[in-house]
Formats: sequence, C-alpha cells, structure tokens
Amino acid sequence: MTTTLAAVDLGATSGRVVLGHLDRADFRMHIAARFPNTPVRTPDGLHWNILELYRSVLAGLTGALREHEVASIGIDSWAVDYALVRGGRMLGVPFHYRDERTERGVELVHAKVGAEELYRESGLQHLPFNTVFQLAAEQADAGELDPRDRMLMIPDLLAYWLTGEQGVERTNASTTGLLSVTSGGWNSSLIELLGYPRELFPRLVDPGATIGTLLPSVATELGARSAIPVTAVGSHDTASAVVAVPAASADYAYISCGTWGLVGVELERPVVTDAGRAANFTNEGGVDGRIRYLHNVMGLWLLTESVREWERDGSEIHLPSLLEAAAAVTGEIPTFDANDTEFLAPGRMATRIVEHCCARGIRVSVDDRAFLARVIVESLAEAFARAVHQASELSGHPVSTVHIVGGGSQNALLCQAIADRVGLPVLAGPVEATAMGNLLVQARAVGALSGDLESLRAVVRSVVAPVAYAPRTLAQRG
Repeated sequence: MTTTLAAVDLGATSGRVVLGHLDRADFRMHIAARFPNTPVRTPDGLHWNILELYRSVLAGLTGALREHEVASIGIDSWAVDYALVRGGRMLGVPFHYRDERTERGVELVHAKVGAEELYRESGLQHLPFNTVFQLAAEQADAGELDPRDRMLMIPDLLAYWLTGEQGVERTNASTTGLLSVTSGGWNSSLIELLGYPRELFPRLVDPGATIGTLLPSVATELGARSAIPVTAVGSHDTASAVVAVPAASADYAYISCGTWGLVGVELERPVVTDAGRAANFTNEGGVDGRIRYLHNVMGLWLLTESVREWERDGSEIHLPSLLEAAAAVTGEIPTFDANDTEFLAPGRMATRIVEHCCARGIRVSVDDRAFLARVIVESLAEAFARAVHQASELSGHPVSTVHIVGGGSQNALLCQAIADRVGLPVLAGPVEATAMGNLLVQARAVGALSGDLESLRAVVRSVVAPVAYAPRTLAQRG
C-alpha cells in the first residue's frame, strides 16, 4: 500500500509543493507545483509577499489533492523571519531578513546583553538578522511589544492558517536566539531582560508532532476528501535537509547549499565555547534532538545575484554555459572573503564584488563574466572548506567525508573545488534534500516508516546515488 505525503518547501527565491510516495519497496518524489518567491519593497522596508506565497501553496496543494489521497502535509522554510498575530489576524507584512532595520536591532540588544552573554545563553552565532535583533527593532518602532500578540515563524504562520493551531516548531525556534541552549525551551530570563512579553512566544512543537488538521473551510477550498493532518517537520529548511544527508557513518560534515551555504557537523550535545563564538559557529536544533553545529557561508546568493545584475542590462545568462566557461579559465584564480557582511544586501552584486576585490589589490573585471564567476566559485569553495575544518576542530568531531546537498550539489565546478580545497572526498546529492527530509519525518510520524535518523538516511541511500568528487593535487588541477 502506497502512502502519499505533501511537503511544502519554501526557499528564499522559490517555493514548491513536493509529493512523496512511499511503499515497502520504493520511495519516489515529484514536484507537484513550483512558484516564485519575490520580496516586495515598500516605503517602510523589504518584505516577504506572504499572502502570494500562501495563495501559491493553496493552489499547489489543490492540484496535488486532485490527483492523490494525501496522508499528511509538512511545511519548511528559511529561518529567523516571523509574523505577529493578534486575535487571529496577522499584524503587518513579515519583514525580509535582508531588510536594513536589523542593524538597529543589534545595537539595541547589545545595549542590554553583551555578545558573549548572548552566546552563552543561546549558543547561536551572531547574524545581524537573527530574530532576537529583529524583535528589538520591532519593539523600538512600536514603542512596546503587546502581550496580546503571538510570534509565529513563517512555517508556523502557514500551518496556523491551515489548521487554526498556533505553535512554534523547535528547530526553527532555535534560530531566534531566544531558546536556552541548555534546556531547549524558551529562555524566559533572557526574554525578560530584553523586555519582550513572555506571552509573545507560543508553545514549542517537536518535529513529528501533529500540529492540527485542516480547518473545514480550508479542506473545502483544497478539495480534500478527508481531515488531513499538518505534521511538524524540521521546519527550518536546513534541519530537514540534514535529515536527508545520505551518510552511512557519523564521521561526516554537511554543506546544505542554496542561497546560503550551511556548513557543519551533527552532534548529540551543543558546543558553547569562546573559540566557537569567535569563529561564529552556531548550535541549532535538529530533528530528534540532534544539534546542527554549523557556520553560515554566503552561498550561491553571490552567483545568482551577480547573474541578476548582468541580466538587467539585457544580457541572457545561461548558468550552465557560464559555469562551463568558468571551468575553462586557466592560470591563478584569486579569492575574496565570501562571508563579508557587505554582501548581505541585494543589488549590484557583481559590481560590489569587483569593488571589494579591487580595494584589496585583487584584479577582476565585472565584464569578464566567466573569470568573475570562477572567482566567486573558488571563493565559496575556500569558505566552505575552512568551515568544514573549523567545525571538526571546534567540536572534536572527526570528518572523513563531506556531503553537499541542495541546489549547489548540481554545480560540478563548485563540488570539485570544495573537494580540492578541503582535501576530502565530496559526495553530492540529493538536490531536493530539504523536501526529502520533510517527507521522511512525515512518513515516520504517520507510521509508514520507523526508526531513528540513521534509518531514515538508509532510505535516502536506497534511492539516491551521490556523485563523488575526489580531491586533486595542484598538478592535477593544471
């Protein structure tokens, strides 16, 4: 008997509804709907077009349910962003984490709690857009946060609209900076110190728990033939992606590579040390209580934003052809710091990278697109390799293999460059790791699968054959 599940997987540039079909002999996936996720800038800042996203999710689910009987729905998305809800209504449109207001939030929080203490309490790396800082900016704008409001992360907001039930899934909550790194619950003392109302933060929900079933009005709109449960998954997309890393042993590092590159190791316990804080490593929650000890690297954002700039002048950029031309570049390839915070904001990315390089004596041209693309790829590979070694050293966790999953696993030039720079074999795939991890957690929740994370990863290995990249010597690289 086949069990069919629906994963709503929202990325920073696009979303999709993915169906998974599971029986005793096979696990198959297909994309039922794909839609863009385009932010909107208004006079007060950069926002997510959340209503259009929800409309697209409903349309995707409607089409899926027209063809299949679905046993569960799970939702994942990017981290840190949220909406405030009061009395069932969303208050305003959620801000985008790249909005400039976050800088003011950092100053406001650090005036009350120093960076060192904040890290000891949350174990979270410093990123200027962490929810703890966004809420400080929100509070400054409003004068005071209202205890009648509830904060819902993006997947929780969509789940609320589907089911009427409010809660915050734990892996995504771990990116707020407001969970206790020791207890895993809301850090009430830190919340009080920062002046946020404790009532703002709803109950925490663990991956695998049932959030609720579709509201009757929603079920009717979707054409659902039964009361479908909405299941909590690793709603931070990286948490779901790590579930689908096809590792056969524990001595691996992962790179979940898309708009961002999340580079780290999976641990049983957090690592909260001065060295980890100095290296900006984070302890985020994973499925089954695991810890994702990782570092954020800028990711393919650098390349896609550069392509977007080139396309604005009327050029047609075919990314595979651009990467093929980049791979053919010979001679010495300079690199720059791909993690510099000046690359966080959108717009003029290729030009800004060239300006950054020229200011440091690195000669590149915005017009030599193949060469600049190669510089970006090699700079990302260098940052990824450095983060892999740091993750191992800081945690004491041995690494013999690097798994790269997500969209970046399709980039052969990047995968080979990572293998060369890290000096370890790289296994690339699955591409749709986030949706796969989402579906596997749902499958276990509804009883179609059983066992621990390693059992779920065995299912991934049975249906995915990663592409292997062996590290080359300098001579072999030419």
